[in-house]
Order: sequence, then C-alpha cells, then structure tokens
Amino acid sequence: MEDALKKISWPVRTERLSLRRVNSADVEDLWRYRQLADVTQWITAGPATLEEFRSLFFAKDYPLRNLAVELDTGQGTQLIGTVMLDIVDGWGQSEIEQRAKGVEGNLGWSFDPSFGGKGYATEAVAAAMGLCFGPLGLRRVTAECFAANEPSWRLMERLGMRKEFHGRKDSLHRSGEWMDSVGYALLAEEWTAQASC
Repeated sequence: MEDALKKISWPVRTERLSLRRVNSADVEDLWRYRQLADVTQWITAGPATLEEFRSLFFAKDYPLRNLAVELDTGQGTQLIGTVMLDIVDGWGQSEIEQRAKGVEGNLGWSFDPSFGGKGYATEAVAAAMGLCFGPLGLRRVTAECFAANEPSWRLMERLGMRKEFHGRKDSLHRSGEWMDSVGYALLAEEWTAQASC
C-alpha cells in the first residue's frame, strides 16, 4: 500500500489539538478507550482483547491510514482519538479509469467518550478534511456510519457534508441486527466555498 500521507509535515496542529501518524507505541492508549462499549458499538472492528487489537493494528495497516489526535493537557499531550484517512479511487469508465486513481478520501473516527462534548472530534475531522483538500489534493471526501450513530452523522453535517444516501438495513452490526446506514460527502470546491464564507 502506498503511503500517501508521508507528503505531509507532521504533526499538524489545530487550535487545541495536534494530529500525527499513529505508531506501535499507541496501541495500549487506543485500546483503553476503543474497548469501551460506547465506542465498540459503532467502530468497524471490536477485538475482545488487547492482544487481538495489537494483531489487528498491524494487519490492517493502522499506521498507514490513521492519525492520532492528541490534546495538550498543560502537563503534556494525551491521545484522545483517531481519524482514519483512506485515500481511495473514484469511479471512471474503462478508457479513463487511471485518472480516477487515488483522488478521493474516506474518513472515519473514534474518540474517547470522556472527552466528548467539547468539539474535539469536529476540530480533528475538520483538520483531516483540510489535509485532504489541501496538500493531498483530493477532489472528494466521504464518510459513512450506522444511521443510529447520531453523533457521527451530526458531526458530518456540522462540517458541511452533504447526505448522499440512507441505506435501509444494509449494514450488519456485530449484535446480529441489520441496521440502516448513512453516507455523506463533500467536494473540494464545496470546501473552498465554505472557507470563503
């Protein structure tokens, strides 16, 4: 897998946070909150043990696709979440499909609920979108979640993303229930227009 994120100068700082590449030293800090029921119910993979999570961390190329979100606590920094940033291909007809390679971003996130309600997730995801439409030069960014995960789709709406679909019982939850999903997107020109308002 190509490491497209290496072209960015890390860490990336926002008003209250810094984003950097995750690394193997982060595994236990990530596990600390990712194993909480409030978090696990919505994330893609919910390993039962730290060792299972450690294996998944390396098998799924976490360091290539995930950004650690750190908060300056006044006594150092604390990892409070991650933003996944996958660079993906757009769709193109066969004669020009090469021009659609690596032009879109897909975002996902998970945050420690003890830091909820302070706008940190919105700030971090906005910074990731800025990277997508800035130095990475992507044309479109998407994000999806279970429709019942209202905090996630509300975050997408706060960032100006447009709802593009509502799938009916199209996503199988680890509980065994088929649940609705929603998908949002934003184009580079829409991001630019928002920034100029």
